[in-house]
Amino acid sequence: MQLEYHQVDAFSNRPFCGNPAIVYRLDHWLDDALMQRIAAEHNLAETAFLVKQSEHWHIRWFTPATEVPLCGHATLASAYVLFNIYAEPGEVIEFHSLSGPLRVRRAGQRLELDFPAQNIEPDHRLLDAVSAALGVAVEAAFVGPELLAVVADEATVRNCQPDLAEVAKLPGMGVIITAPGQQYDFVSRYFAPSIGIAEDPVTGAIHCSLIPYWSQRLAKLEMRAYQASARGGELHCRLAGERVKIAGDAVLVAKATLLLGDV
Repeated sequence: MQLEYHQVDAFSNRPFCGNPAIVYRLDHWLDDALMQRIAAEHNLAETAFLVKQSEHWHIRWFTPATEVPLCGHATLASAYVLFNIYAEPGEVIEFHSLSGPLRVRRAGQRLELDFPAQNIEPDHRLLDAVSAALGVAVEAAFVGPELLAVVADEATVRNCQPDLAEVAKLPGMGVIITAPGQQYDFVSRYFAPSIGIAEDPVTGAIHCSLIPYWSQRLAKLEMRAYQASARGGELHCRLAGERVKIAGDAVLVAKATLLLGDV
């Protein structure tokens, strides 16, 4: 069996920046274990699998270690592939996922994700443990699907060198570190060793928590964000009630065929 795939750098308009994702458009679902093995073979933060059922696109995301319920950059990459490689008609694609319906629309040269906003709750009991794991002074900690750690400034975010073994012990799928930005409204980084990602380059899904937090703190509905990993990526963010809109660029960097023999 042969499977065509594409590699897209999401949240960047040039190759080798942003966050790379692998996208497979399939005629039918593969066995779960096989999809996990394919994701492990690619060894990127996420591999996305797409299947059209009853006129609707369904999407699933796998890290090298596990399936995850939500992924922003691989959804952006998937929409880019459907629009630009497979000539999907229209201006909006709706994906059915473990996190419900997710829409991606053309927004000029960018693509805009429409994702659910995620609530977070403060938990001051975690301050010492999070500060120790990240190796920086954490001013506030919030829990939700991810653990959100707020620090004083952008330099602290950029210079953070976490103890990944300790990060993996903390609640949530991963830890977000964030602060006010200098050129951007806010900056962040994301560490998720418990799901096989030491540091994710640019993570759309964490902005489901970041956008509501910073919108309230800054009293703004529209914001520019930057994820300050080594590759880096820019996100154009907007809070829209119970939804968040996350727009970014994408660029195709590779296309190839996976050859499956006896697996």
